Parts: sequence; C-alpha cells; structure tokens
Amino acid sequence: PEAARQGLSLDAVTRPAPLLRDKLLAGRLVANLVSNAVRHNVLGGKIKISTAARDGRAALPTGNTGPTVPPEAVGRLFQPFWRLDGRRVHHDSGHGLGLSIVRASAIAHGAAITARARQSGGLSIEVTFPAIPDELPPAPLARVASRADAGGSARVC
Repeated sequence: PEAARQGLSLDAVTRPAPLLRDKLLAGRLVANLVSNAVRHNVLGGKIKISTAARDGRAALPTGNTGPTVPPEAVGRLFQPFWRLDGRRVHHDSGHGLGLSIVRASAIAHGAAITARARQSGGLSIEVTFPAIPDELPPAPLARVASRADAGGSARVC
C-alpha cells in the first residue's frame, strides 16, 4: 500500500535460485529489503529486485531510487537505530532496524552483502548466499567483516 501511495514502480524478475537455509529468516531478509526500498524512496521512484543463481550460489540483487547516499555512509546504514545523517531514529519514521535485520539474517545464513550508493540516488544491495554443498557439513560459526571503500560500496558481511 505504501508503494502505491508513493507511485513507486516495481520491477521483479525471479529466476530459480536454490537456497538451503531457514525459510523464515530468508523471507524476513527479503521483506526488510523491499520495505526499506519503499520507505527510503522518492515519489514516483523505482524498485528493482531479482533472484538468480550464479556459480551455484543464490543471489538477490535489489535497488531503489531515493535520496543521494554519501558513499562513506553506506556501511553505517546497516547499523541499528541510526539515520543517514548520523542521528538516532524516531519511531514515527521507522525503527531503524530494516537493514540491520537484513545484515543479521545474512550473517545467520553465511551470506555476503554488497551495498553501493547509486550515483543518481538510492542504493543497490546484493545478498549472495553460499552454494548448496553436495553433502551438508556442520553449521559454521558466523563471521562478520565490515569495510567501506572510497568508491561508495561496503561489504557488510
């Protein structure tokens, strides 16, 4: 309903992308990416989301139009309770948890997130899940690595 109120267009392309993970957590990850793309967009803006398999890995690229995001701020957007301008959020503008939940879900799945500020405004975010092994090993401990580069992208996990 919010997307319709803002006049947003949605371009969704789904291709098979096998994923052997927690369906509820993966669903929450997708829901939060889409919700964030709607909430932080411009009137008449666009949202793109797709699924694909690349080298045996499920990939979920998303993107939206929106306000310009300074490249150095991209990594900070995945921290809970903070706005783009560095202030704490107020509940009337959301809880500030959308992308931090995406990050936590990605970590739980052993997935990698790459986020880039789009030159025209908004973000491009891709979540890439691990390949499905022939034999399932014991669940690995999640590792967290966060870095931002000068090109306006961040590898969040």
